[in-house]
Amino acid sequence: MSRPGYELPLLLLGGFREAVDEAHRILADQGFPEARPRDGFAMQAVGDGSTAGEIAATLGVSKQAAAKTIARLVDLDYVAVGHDPEDGRRRLVAPTPRGRAMLRASATAFEGVRDAWTQRIGAGRLDAMLDDLASLAASPIRLDTLASLTQDADDQRKRTSRASDAE
Repeated sequence: MSRPGYELPLLLLGGFREAVDEAHRILADQGFPEARPRDGFAMQAVGDGSTAGEIAATLGVSKQAAAKTIARLVDLDYVAVGHDPEDGRRRLVAPTPRGRAMLRASATAFEGVRDAWTQRIGAGRLDAMLDDLASLAASPIRLDTLASLTQDADDQRKRTSRASDAE
């Protein structure tokens, strides 16, 4: 192998970023210019309906961070917050018709990105790459991956700060 190992995560991250950015350009053209990547991750965590605590756990963030995210999704009319019909004490976050429409548009946008990549490298190579990534990726795919990267950086800063204070 002639390429250094550190390129692997950088290229994967670069491909991820390219796919997400292009999908969001398409989403903007389809009437969702306000949608951000974090909104999509959050909507996946909401699913058909979840509590703020469940959303926080799925995304790997604090309940306060989840509450801010939910407030944004409510402001965008992507979700509504109501009482759980099975337990009136629980507050349930559920997608609105606009939220479901955004998710459908997002799925279509990512199909467009995949089709564009197929044109660039060919269907066989793209299918092989996707099969290989599927065999290497954690299953199920975790939505808290980006939060864990940020937490690792925060933890490192805290350790560095404590070490500096001890000197």
